[in-house]
Amino acid sequence: MRARSDGVPPVPLASPPPYALPADLAAASRGDFLRRHLLLPLAALAVAGVLLMAGNGDQWLADLLYRWEGGQWALKDAWWTSHVIHRGGKNLSTLAALLVMLALLRACVDARWKPLRLPLLYLLLAVGLSTGVVALLKSMTHMDCPWDLQRYGGLRPFVGLFQPRPVLLGHAACFPAGHASAGYGWVALYFFALLLRPQWRWPALAAALATGLVFGISQQLRGAHFLSHDVGALAVSWTVAVLLYLLMFPPAKTVPFKEEARA
Repeated sequence: MRARSDGVPPVPLASPPPYALPADLAAASRGDFLRRHLLLPLAALAVAGVLLMAGNGDQWLADLLYRWEGGQWALKDAWWTSHVIHRGGKNLSTLAALLVMLALLRACVDARWKPLRLPLLYLLLAVGLSTGVVALLKSMTHMDCPWDLQRYGGLRPFVGLFQPRPVLLGHAACFPAGHASAGYGWVALYFFALLLRPQWRWPALAAALATGLVFGISQQLRGAHFLSHDVGALAVSWTVAVLLYLLMFPPAKTVPFKEEARA
């Protein structure tokens, strides 16, 4: 707070937004940040995707689950997979987004919450864009769910991601995994925490990954998705989170938080 000599009460100095980065990230260049946060994770996910799709890892795991369930998708309509995790998980993610939206509205009218406006807007946009991009890709890739395939009691032959799909097979929309994206979309919490409380970024990321993993595993047990579908959803969600973070908070704007100067 700056002291005044003319008898007027001191005026508090406005603090910059609390976008305090850890020392290692603050010192990193934009290229280093992209390499560590985008290129390396996407490379790892791409390798996993190739092993699962081209290396038949998807079918190997689905075969195990299908045999374990007695040669059928016995858990397809189970209460805890279809109602608790699938429907309940979708509602939980929607509720979380609504709470973020309410917090953003308060930040727009309450000056005390002003430093949270951009981070909350970022989080809301990242989750919405992630699930939206996944839904768009699902409508374009035309891949079947395991429960639709002849190998697992369905009526359709398997058609790979880059194989031409016969018109007679009709429409399909299972890649990437939509329900898993309702959990993986929240990986943006890593960058939300990075802006406000960097020490919380890893627990925040772990919570989002665990949620997406639970959503994804439940759908695999139902025969709704292969594992690669979940990997694709995570790749989309993480890419959106990183690129939107760099767009809204370029390195020059992520200034360390400083407490108000005292007289």
